[in-house]
Amino acid sequence: MRVQLSGRLKVDIGGHHATPALRGMQGRALLAYLILNRPRAIGREELVGAIWPQEPPTDAGAALRTQLSHLRAALGRESVVGRSAIELRLPDDTWVDVEAADRAIEAAGEAMRGSSWRDARDAARAALKVAEGPFLPGFAAPWADQVRGELAELELRCHEVIARAGIELGGSEVAVAERSARTLIRLAPFRETGYMLLMRAQVASGKSAEALRTYDELRRLLNAELGSAPGAEVQELHRELLG
Repeated sequence: MRVQLSGRLKVDIGGHHATPALRGMQGRALLAYLILNRPRAIGREELVGAIWPQEPPTDAGAALRTQLSHLRAALGRESVVGRSAIELRLPDDTWVDVEAADRAIEAAGEAMRGSSWRDARDAARAALKVAEGPFLPGFAAPWADQVRGELAELELRCHEVIARAGIELGGSEVAVAERSARTLIRLAPFRETGYMLLMRAQVASGKSAEALRTYDELRRLLNAELGSAPGAEVQELHRELLG
């Protein structure tokens, strides 16, 4: 079984696309919530609050039973078990994209610590494909917002790894590193890591004057918006450039 939660929600069972059997946005939200909380058994009241966070239907119990019926039809009755509490039981070898992305970014960190920069870059790219996809677009719920926040943080971590790896690898990878650093700045303008990586990429490509301008952009931003100065690591890089 392969489950794609990021982007277009999709479940493949032995090559068969099972998702069309679900009922609307609530059916997809129910599946995503159960997958993310497996193997915990979840009470029906919690499930109602998860898939109808704003205003539950008049007969919430009957509405949930309908959604569970469609979910069982999609995944098989043996996959959705329980009466007062519902548990999702998937095969041990089930692949879930967001879980695979978490493993990939951890592998990227391990590769960086071992200076295996190509492995780090490749693992981060694999995780980035998942992190960039929207999660249940159009569905509003606190738990869904939390997942989106985690994916947004994962996307930043991926770009950091890709930028660091590109600087270390050199050659044409420096341009890739610069693009990832600029993406970091766009996504998280107050996160100094993006500016530092951009400066290092600019220095690696022989553009030290541009690196000094990047530092000045960061300094002005922090001073105007936060009344603060760049951190010690960025300032040290700036002093090296001046020297």
